[in-house]
Amino acid sequence: MFFAPPAELEAEVFAQVPQDMAPDHGSAWGSVQHPGKQFRAFLEGPSFDRDGNLYCVDICHGRILRCDPNGEFTVAAQYDGEPNGLKIHKDGRIFIADHAHGLMVMDPVNGKVEPYLTRPGLERFYGLNDLHFAANGDLYFTDQGQSGLHAPYGRLFRLSAQGALDCLIDNIPSPNGLVLNEEENQLYLAVTRMNAVWRVRFLPEGRTVAKTGTFIQLSGGLAGPDGLALGENGELVIGHMGLGTVWVMSRLGEPMYRIRSPRGILTANMAFGGPDNRDLFITEAETSSILRVRLPFAGKLMFSHS
Repeated sequence: MFFAPPAELEAEVFAQVPQDMAPDHGSAWGSVQHPGKQFRAFLEGPSFDRDGNLYCVDICHGRILRCDPNGEFTVAAQYDGEPNGLKIHKDGRIFIADHAHGLMVMDPVNGKVEPYLTRPGLERFYGLNDLHFAANGDLYFTDQGQSGLHAPYGRLFRLSAQGALDCLIDNIPSPNGLVLNEEENQLYLAVTRMNAVWRVRFLPEGRTVAKTGTFIQLSGGLAGPDGLALGENGELVIGHMGLGTVWVMSRLGEPMYRIRSPRGILTANMAFGGPDNRDLFITEAETSSILRVRLPFAGKLMFSHS
């Protein structure tokens, strides 16, 4: 099936981690994941607080960075970990999907990072990647590890607001970004090394997974879909890592827009912001930058702002 080429939009550079914030030492994570490359900060997990500050993770150097509305970066926290995804609770706590340690929680006032959930039972996680809050406070998160088509053992978990943990799927070839649809009866799941976005459906009781399938099959790039975001009318926004592109699809999976990066091709994650929630902020990890583009629709409000 072929569609007409989507309209093209060009993002602009909103902010860049300054050179003086680059650590003067290498990164164990970087030497394995991107041998031979040095990053000031490998930015992912953008999330806005209620004051308009954009928090991001720097998985390379175990940092949580804060970018203020003027584009100025500060280090909000640094710890011995590999923070990979970040979302903010409506009570202000910052939850972190840490590849090395599991689910962590950060106090935004003092920057203290503590373990929240490090084991599903007696074992450890393979390596958490991203997370998403439902409207009722349930937390969905992906356990990616080094899974792929060669070893489809990645997992999707749900941690209820009451503390019950359920493994919903355990055979995913690289689960990554995730977001619930408007009615929260389906979950979109980026499956990076399959270059696809799955649609995870739930039975009417809302807890049991059923009829999971491919929603969008992408092609090209050096990686695949990474982060996901949702528009107010059900538009699905997809960060295509390794292609320097963010795709906007209709709720039916038809291409609407292609947003091109003005620099770098590691377009990872996105967050809606701005005064009317129509500005899309994109982490571009190759150049440690935050990109911005104006969209003709607003993003769905996150749990942090509910």
